[in-house]
Amino acid sequence: MKSPSRQAGATYLLMLFAVAALGLGLAAFGTVWSTAAQREREAELLFIGGEFARALASYRASSPAGTAAYPQRLEDLLLDPRQPFVRRHLRRLYRDPMTGEADWLVDRRDGQIVAVRSRSTRPVLRRSDLPPWVVVTAQGEATRHTDWQMRPADEGLATPPAAPAPGR
Repeated sequence: MKSPSRQAGATYLLMLFAVAALGLGLAAFGTVWSTAAQREREAELLFIGGEFARALASYRASSPAGTAAYPQRLEDLLLDPRQPFVRRHLRRLYRDPMTGEADWLVDRRDGQIVAVRSRSTRPVLRRSDLPPWVVVTAQGEATRHTDWQMRPADEGLATPPAAPAPGR
């Protein structure tokens, strides 16, 4: 006959193994969840990048004849200072889903904004099948989100196709 103290020790050991197995399962779930969350943020970044690309193309297309120009500041996309009436090319300055701030890197040509990029240096998950308004600035393949340059397709002469809603 076994004593109660030996049975309590076996139950304790079994509970330790159960807690360890539960911890390993939760760690694996956390990795999967983190990857899924990053994929969702990347989809949102591409959607917002499409909005910026369309706004830049619209700003350039609405320039006076013979003076196709891009904006000097991102705020000019919210309210076009060149028009005597209210003209909005962008509804609001979106926050970068990767950093959580509206702190976009802007690429300029002759002092005009021609593209926006994320400040995030996190590694990208999506490396192929990028929309036409995304240009990879790194040699070869994008490895960080800051390598994705969102600009109008064909230098603003054509409006990029509509972006899919985030999460699709």
